[in-house]
Amino acid sequence: MKEYEVVWEIFNQCANNQMRDVFIDEVETDDPEAYVREKFKGKNVSWEREELADGGLVFHIDASGIRERCTFTEL
Repeated sequence: MKEYEVVWEIFNQCANNQMRDVFIDEVETDDPEAYVREKFKGKNVSWEREELADGGLVFHIDASGIRERCTFTEL
């Protein structure tokens, strides 16, 4: 399994508030998309997957109307 640093950001919906919640974790997985699918299980969710030049992955997520982002960087 590969080991990743995952940065999960939840963007604030309030007008004029630029703050967001940020969580950092280390996970082992061979399938980052399955990890995202499991994390948001049971929610109305859609996402776009972005592959970065450095090999990282970013999932731009809409989870029940809340904008979120999960960034995977291989350790």
